[in-house]
Amino acid sequence: MRESEIIDLFLRHLNRQGDLPLGDDAGALKLGEKWLVATNDMLVRKTDVPDIMTPEQVGFKAVTMNVSDIASMGARPVGFLFSLGIPGDLDSDYLEGIARGIGGALDFYGLPVLSADTNEADDLIIDGIALGLAERPLTRSGARPGELLCVTGDLGRALAGYLVWRNGLEVSDAVRKALYEKFLKPKARVEEGIALSKVASSAIDISDGLAKELYLLAEMSGVGIEVYPERLPIGEGVEEVAGLLGLDPVEVALASGEEFELVFTVSPDLADSIDFEFSVIGVVTPGKGVYSVVNGNKKPVPRLGWEHLSHQKVYNH
Repeated sequence: MRESEIIDLFLRHLNRQGDLPLGDDAGALKLGEKWLVATNDMLVRKTDVPDIMTPEQVGFKAVTMNVSDIASMGARPVGFLFSLGIPGDLDSDYLEGIARGIGGALDFYGLPVLSADTNEADDLIIDGIALGLAERPLTRSGARPGELLCVTGDLGRALAGYLVWRNGLEVSDAVRKALYEKFLKPKARVEEGIALSKVASSAIDISDGLAKELYLLAEMSGVGIEVYPERLPIGEGVEEVAGLLGLDPVEVALASGEEFELVFTVSPDLADSIDFEFSVIGVVTPGKGVYSVVNGNKKPVPRLGWEHLSHQKVYNH
């Protein structure tokens, strides 16, 4: 079964949910005047850790992937919990590196660790939980026609870095550094998420690929989305790597997962009040579906990205 099918199966049986319906980056409970936001995300070495990733980067990533979900809900992260599944042959130095990485990430995000557990497993597993507090949680279902579609940061470097590593491509040291920064040690957009909670109508983080996240946003909000490819903020080195492999850099940007940038929608009259850099990449429309628009011509955006237990886990080239 595909990941999406497994999620649908369990949702049919999980009738007791939080104060927000399941389906967002995190769940939430209303506690007085604030919302407690909670998420959990699992890192598995076999599927999530390339062999050039240091154990410190593994630990840092395990925290970031959870904190990013909290950020996308417009919440300030306040605590982290985790469980470790450890194979019996895991080197103690490697395990200490993971501990340093988790500790470094907690320092970076200013988080306390609240609880932890260990158990034996067939592969290295780090199952994290992050908690946050929000004044107004952002969801994937709030986008409305007429709003702007926006994204933080740049796109494509994570996948381009993966493609450099997987294909043994020769690129300059500067390009490799730029790509591997996003591929091996991405950062969550915490302060941006908190700021967006005051003005955005919806948000989602890019963990599985921009195209896949846009379809989720459109489907959960009951709207259509139009993307202008020439406005995508394609990151340094992405076009060079795409050229070496005969790929379209726009499709690399659309497919790139684990970017941990925030995609959000906002009313045009509120966009000027946002005090951090972002790119307007499209608009929300009536209807349904996600389309690219070039010179007035519309065509569906391919559903590029990552899905566990699928035969197309990354951009298929």
